[in-house]
Amino acid sequence: MNFLFSSFERLVAYRYLRSPRQEGFISVIAGFSFLGIALGVATLIIVMSVMNGFRQELLTRIIGMRGHLVVHGIHAPLTNFDALTEEARHVSGVVGVYPMVERQAIITFRSQARGVAVHGIKLEDLQKRALIVDNIKQGSLKDFNDPDSIMIGRRMADQLHISVGDHLTMISPTGNVTAFGTIPRQKSFKVTAIFEVGMHEFDKSVIFMTLPSAQQFFKLPDQVTHLEIFVDNIEKTAERGFLIQSLVGEKAKVLDWEHSDSSIFHAVQVERNVMFLILTLIIVIAAFNIISSLIMLVKDKTRDIAIMRTMGAARSSILKIFFLTGASIGTIGTLSGVLLGLSFALNIESIRQFLQRLSGTELFSAEIYFLSQLPAKVDWSEVVTVIIMSLALSFLATVYPSWRASRLDPIEALRS
Repeated sequence: MNFLFSSFERLVAYRYLRSPRQEGFISVIAGFSFLGIALGVATLIIVMSVMNGFRQELLTRIIGMRGHLVVHGIHAPLTNFDALTEEARHVSGVVGVYPMVERQAIITFRSQARGVAVHGIKLEDLQKRALIVDNIKQGSLKDFNDPDSIMIGRRMADQLHISVGDHLTMISPTGNVTAFGTIPRQKSFKVTAIFEVGMHEFDKSVIFMTLPSAQQFFKLPDQVTHLEIFVDNIEKTAERGFLIQSLVGEKAKVLDWEHSDSSIFHAVQVERNVMFLILTLIIVIAAFNIISSLIMLVKDKTRDIAIMRTMGAARSSILKIFFLTGASIGTIGTLSGVLLGLSFALNIESIRQFLQRLSGTELFSAEIYFLSQLPAKVDWSEVVTVIIMSLALSFLATVYPSWRASRLDPIEALRS
């Protein structure tokens, strides 16, 4: 930008940015303008990064546990599911199909009881689910294929004080009919592994067991409750779902992840948009501070402007001097805000843990926010958008005061 301004214009603009002590009030206003823009840009980048990270982590964990598509039986569990699984695997874009049994149950351990979601899955299918297998914290899948073995979440284990090797009792709401009425079915299972996927709801309430064990325990012989399907491109989930729906016909219903958890993702998107609008107002307010500081600077430098005009300075030079003064505040403030925002966003989890240790309070509750860690994902296109928006507002804020300075009549200014 230096080639647009002469050395004289740059020198005077730099001089005005370094106002002496008697003009300290103007410097204070300019300083607040700088801080306002820097903090506004930084806050906007941090909040957008956290919202992006929050959405990505939710998406990764929910899809990792439930699949991109779910095929449910309409009125009853799916029968002949092996043939349906093979047909679905041959659909274009499908990379994995897993037959599942999912039912609610109650577990008891040392006089403690809790409702859980039981997922029955084949061992070879479970080994393909990287989100689960890569996050086994204790034990292993070596004995998972045993009919009496289960795998539980880390938070459930912590809250009920369960360790690998412990036995717990599972009670099914589908009871056995006897002469004395319906008696709930119950069976003892051994915990062979403990996982932690990082999503609070899954880690505290999901139990995995082998598919044959789940079918037997919940009285679903040769049946599954649904098929979980993974596709190669998340953007084409609806297209793959249409092909699979055409394949299964009226025997089953196909739901994609956008419909299954639409309320969560819509809420995140709405909150993200609202936060963007609210935080943009901080930058707008800072831009108005630039206007007020420049107007006061023009008023204070009226005689200087008149002297420069009488010595041959053109109106365009006066305009450029004050434009450069205001634009420098906006540019430096924007760049400082970008550096601050990126530094904070890229290290936000470490900062959270430090503040948490310092204050002694939990700043990101997994029970409220679903996730065990504060996520952040920097979208560089959004960062560029924030930079352009901040610079544009800053430059626009300098136009009127600069134009007003250039239109001053030097004779009237010297008389005043």
